[in-house]
Amino acid sequence: MARQDNPVYDKETPYFQKQQITETDLEDYKGNKSFNYTELEAADNWFVKLKRWLRNALFQIMDALFGNTAASGIFKFIFNVVPYVILGILIFLLIKFFLKVNATSIIQGKQKAPEFAFADEEHIIKNEDINALINDAINQKNYRLAIRYNYLLALKELSEHKIIIWEQDKTNADYIDEIEDETIQLNFKHITKIYDYVWYGSFTIDALKFESLKLPFSQLSKLTIHHIG
Repeated sequence: MARQDNPVYDKETPYFQKQQITETDLEDYKGNKSFNYTELEAADNWFVKLKRWLRNALFQIMDALFGNTAASGIFKFIFNVVPYVILGILIFLLIKFFLKVNATSIIQGKQKAPEFAFADEEHIIKNEDINALINDAINQKNYRLAIRYNYLLALKELSEHKIIIWEQDKTNADYIDEIEDETIQLNFKHITKIYDYVWYGSFTIDALKFESLKLPFSQLSKLTIHHIG
């Protein structure tokens, strides 16, 4: 078997050969896009910007509520304005509730002239023949006003039978709290809802609808008249 001799290298001959690279060679590489390794940062899209804004907003709110730093920018404005907005809403609700103003008409700028002044309630309850007023309203096909008179008649009868103490500045909620008889109280709540729906909602009702709506008023009248205190 023949023996294979190992290759012999000449130590005087260098294994690596040094290549000379000129500036011209480098310019060729620089102009080649394949050798461009510069990292470009991707531009933020709208979603990334939104997330960043929400995160910063949350941090500002948390700092303002629980931290030592105060809110700034739009959140400072919101924190300063919100209490006044809430106060304004409460005042609006109180005016609507106590003065019984049609809120829908205020918003739309089309407030109707009242069919009679609310200050006349006391005069009507104490002096007028409310049943006659109801009949007049029905004859005029003013069923909404007839519901209004039916409600005043209910208050008058409840007052006459000592179930409530009628006063000009009391609210319907006050009268509900005064009524001790649960059946009468439940019926009064029912006619109050009808009254609020028809009168303050400014809904138009016809004769057929009126005949249906007046039944709870008649039922309450019977309960009131036969009530034993």
